[in-house]
Amino acid sequence: MKVRFAVVTLLCACFLSGCLQVAHFYPVQGPLAAQTPPPIYTGRITGVINSGSISARLDNGQQFSGHWQAQSVGALAKQSRAGVVPPFNLSAEWDAVYGPGFYTAHVLGAHLFARTTLTGSQGGALHVEMISQPVETADAKDVVAPNISGVAKDERGNVYKVAF
Repeated sequence: MKVRFAVVTLLCACFLSGCLQVAHFYPVQGPLAAQTPPPIYTGRITGVINSGSISARLDNGQQFSGHWQAQSVGALAKQSRAGVVPPFNLSAEWDAVYGPGFYTAHVLGAHLFARTTLTGSQGGALHVEMISQPVETADAKDVVAPNISGVAKDERGNVYKVAF
């Protein structure tokens, strides 16, 4: 129990202090997903508490980078009810990657939500949305790092599952 707590505490402290998280971008729709085997791209996300930077190297070695900022619990649902029109919306992509109804059931009420557009080194843009949900355990005393997942879409019609 003490070892598990120490490991989880160390991981949380590392994440909150601005350490690097590795992200994998898996093409699930579009021209890149049609390749056999489909390519897997890597990215990096850094941050302190609820903001930071994100970068990814995708097709043809193009580098995308930008800043992300998390919104608090239910912010996306509140904006949706208020009729706020976002700069882009990946609701269909969430459902395509994680299954029908995932966006409504999980993203709208996410503990933390981030939406950002990454700028490409050769032009173009990569739209990214990420959520963080607390992990429920059988024992309320267990401390577990949050579950982070995401989706992305580029201007060439490629949709990516973003996994951390």
